[in-house]
Amino acid sequence: MRNTDFILNIYEKKSSLSKLSTQLLYGESFTIQKNYTNWIKIKSKYDNYIGYIKKKKFKPKVINTHKINKLSAEVYKKPNKNFKIKKKLSFCSFISVKKKEKNFYKFDNYWIKKKDVTPINKTENIFSKIKTFKGVKYKWGGISFKGIDCSALVQIFYKYNNKFCPRDTKDQIKFFTKIKNIKLFKKNDLIFWTGHVAVCINSKSLIHAYGPKKKVIIMNIKKTISEIKQNAKLNVIGKMK
Repeated sequence: MRNTDFILNIYEKKSSLSKLSTQLLYGESFTIQKNYTNWIKIKSKYDNYIGYIKKKKFKPKVINTHKINKLSAEVYKKPNKNFKIKKKLSFCSFISVKKKEKNFYKFDNYWIKKKDVTPINKTENIFSKIKTFKGVKYKWGGISFKGIDCSALVQIFYKYNNKFCPRDTKDQIKFFTKIKNIKLFKKNDLIFWTGHVAVCINSKSLIHAYGPKKKVIIMNIKKTISEIKQNAKLNVIGKMK
């Protein structure tokens, strides 16, 4: 099946009061594991993440042709800027383009500007767009412009570039290649603590979705390591690439 909600919450249990596990963005596929009265147990196709979503009608899977290339993209009911709707598509949402008109693409019953999408097979340097998430609020289980957590901030860029990355930090640290020297840092290195991950943007600074600051923030690497050790009593457990 295919998600056509702009952002779909996946919960740990069959209740919207339970913990948010993760989210599916527009165009992502999943399989139904089990049906309940008001809930569906699903498994996401990209990372095999299992959780519960509210029951509703979903559309069959289609071949996606394009992906959203900016933090959030405006959506329109007609190929005209005066017909903008309130909802936006988040970065790395997927669409199947059915029609082209002027500077717009049509997908499902909506239109989007051509400049806001990229062909799905096109890739780039893995974290080249990561600074676009600077200032986005921290949200446990979030994976969109409305809120994102630390492991999702890593995963979303691998997904955008058609590469696999696990959803959670405990699985990411097992997946990536460990770097022996944890005192020298370079661009795109991943720094792991128990339950947390950050991305180096150069040898001195990192970016992460940081719970204590309640947002995605750029910080000095050494100061971050010191702050997390002092406040959370956590040491770096791995540096990966």
